[in-house]
Amino acid sequence: MIFEKIKKLKTDLAALHAANEEELEALRIKYLSKKGEITALFTDFRTVPPEQKKELGQKLNELKNLATNNINALKETFKGQEKEKNKIDITRPAFPAELGTRHPISVVRKQIIDIFSRLGFTLADGPEVEDDWHVFSALNFAADHPARDMQDTFFIEQNKEDVKRNIVLRSHTSSVQVRTMERKQPPIRIICPGRVYRNEAITARAHCFFHQIEGLYIDKNVTFADLKQVLLNFAKELFGPETQIRLRPSYFPFTEPSAEMDVSCMLCGGEGCGFCKHTGWVEILGCGMVDPAVLEASGIDSSVYTGYAFGLGVERITNLKYMVKDLRMFSENDARFLDEFKSAH
Repeated sequence: MIFEKIKKLKTDLAALHAANEEELEALRIKYLSKKGEITALFTDFRTVPPEQKKELGQKLNELKNLATNNINALKETFKGQEKEKNKIDITRPAFPAELGTRHPISVVRKQIIDIFSRLGFTLADGPEVEDDWHVFSALNFAADHPARDMQDTFFIEQNKEDVKRNIVLRSHTSSVQVRTMERKQPPIRIICPGRVYRNEAITARAHCFFHQIEGLYIDKNVTFADLKQVLLNFAKELFGPETQIRLRPSYFPFTEPSAEMDVSCMLCGGEGCGFCKHTGWVEILGCGMVDPAVLEASGIDSSVYTGYAFGLGVERITNLKYMVKDLRMFSENDARFLDEFKSAH
């Protein structure tokens, strides 16, 4: 009779199942408590004939071990489920996670690119670590031009005997224009956005790196009038339809004639205020007709083709649009500052 009970209990224990910890505790009490079924069999063990005790004792111990192991296994399963349920991933961002926003430089850069794209300009890109030829020599810079000095340029490799062998961080994206002219014959109509570097003290008005967008158009019969009209359309698109421009004579080694372009002050409408220093005008970019020597240096026949070029600083345009007083704020990653531009999209 007792052997039949052991056989039945083994079958039950093999299929042991519990939906939760409460049911598991009930099974433990049923089989292993002081009044449990297995404990009762150990009590009946005393009445078994001596010749059966050895065999019966082994089977009872096996039964008890089976019950103990199965119940403990279920208990570990519930513990693992509880750990997963209460597990906290400390690498997750704090909740609720706030949505980010584009950087103001990126916002204005995209606006400028969109305007010139509608005017037929395509994007061109180039390396930030450049050789002297593409940054200076091909752009008609003299060998002793101040821009080559350590005060203005970051040098990666410097050759005092031959400046044309210097390796530098580009100080303007005009190097991309040179690479495009070397690779492609006119017509060329490109804009070159990118980061540039100059060895300057970091202040509220200057930084050792900033972002530029330069433009280049080369074709037959391109005139200064074409340049003026493109820049007027650009200014009206960016600052508003009432915006006016003026061009002042200037000098750049790579353009002739050259000019600085001002826009009418967006605060006072050109009447004069503290922001525009009571002139009614704010300078935003430099421009001019591409010097024939620059065309020839890149393998373009200056007797057939003419062109214009212009360049502007994205930080300066961003300052004008959003009245940011300190240029350093653009690169400090202060979330309080960046949050102010969520509505700029």
